[in-house]
Amino acid sequence: MNKSLQIDFDDNKETQEEFVLFEKVIKDKGSVYSVSVGRVECRDDIVKFVKKVRSYNKKFLKATHHTYAARISKDGVIYETKNDDGEAGAGNVILRVMQKQRYVNTVVCVTRWFGGVKLYGDRFKHVQDATMYGLSNT
Repeated sequence: MNKSLQIDFDDNKETQEEFVLFEKVIKDKGSVYSVSVGRVECRDDIVKFVKKVRSYNKKFLKATHHTYAARISKDGVIYETKNDDGEAGAGNVILRVMQKQRYVNTVVCVTRWFGGVKLYGDRFKHVQDATMYGLSNT
């Protein structure tokens, strides 16, 4: 695995909200997407955030995927993580949006309920759009 070091030049954006959830931001062929955004400062914060999303209500417990990415700035270095939760490549899509928009100390989780019809490449566009929506509205 190739790991790269990213230096924090302190020109980044951060969300100040601990937890914000936007429900049903995208609907396509029966699939529904929601997005959650929150402030994190360590690995434990990320774990707590994702648990909070998953247990938000009974509907969220039944979601097909909870894909997420996070970026944390500490001591001049940016640490990144992502998780696809069975939606191959989705975590990387979220992370790329966060990198381009220079967000740090932030986690984004895109929740999807599968509607029964495969979306193929459109699913990546929806993950990207949901991420952008969440970041631009916090």
